[in-house]
Amino acid sequence: MPEGDSLHRAALRLQVLVGQKVDVETPHPRAAAKRLAERLDGLVLESVEAAGKNLLLRFQGGHVLRSHLRMTGRWRVEPRGAARAGRPWLVLRGDEHEAVLWNGPVLELDGARRPRLGPDILDEDPAYDAMLERLREAPDRQVGDALLDQRLVAGIGNIWRSEALWDARLSPWQPVAEVPDTELRTALEAAHRLMAASVAGARPLRRVYRRTGRPCRRCGAAIRAHAQGDGARIAYWCPTCQRGGKEPKS
Repeated sequence: MPEGDSLHRAALRLQVLVGQKVDVETPHPRAAAKRLAERLDGLVLESVEAAGKNLLLRFQGGHVLRSHLRMTGRWRVEPRGAARAGRPWLVLRGDEHEAVLWNGPVLELDGARRPRLGPDILDEDPAYDAMLERLREAPDRQVGDALLDQRLVAGIGNIWRSEALWDARLSPWQPVAEVPDTELRTALEAAHRLMAASVAGARPLRRVYRRTGRPCRRCGAAIRAHAQGDGARIAYWCPTCQRGGKEPKS
């Protein structure tokens, strides 16, 4: 699933259309059924911003379109009139460029089912104290699972929770109640630093994500992986560097 840094990069790419009247098309029949083109075609795209794992597109007249990419969605910006095969969900066509949404199953206009999000990890000045307060509301949850809950902290996905916890030497299996504020904050600061670097175009070295069985870059122990939480997202960790909590059996 695209994470907060991917959405921020998409928002940056879409800035080329901001301030322009856009032609709107919905080639995919499921998107066409939402009648978005009828309501948005010819309006000015006033702003595009990322909010957690959501992209919010604000149009003239107070209309806000929310896009969530789930597992397969992708936004691309291409020259106007570029050839393509297939039926994208949405096309926003400006003077010289067009933004194309592929496989974007969540498109909601004007606040329909807007999610309740926690503070965004990629804010320029992250609200770490507010994040800690929200995490403390889930004391019995394992920290690796809690960091993926967008109601507690918005924007962190599976890649960056794994990398941030490794950076902070925290086990994903440790209950939130057992982790001091200083260590939780260290993990949050690591997530912000790594994700901000990704938005800026850097490719931070992966220490644990998808490195099952390979040596830890810090101590040499074999990296482990196991499903965690109701969503069964795969947690990656070093059993030597990141001890704590009740680890699952191999």
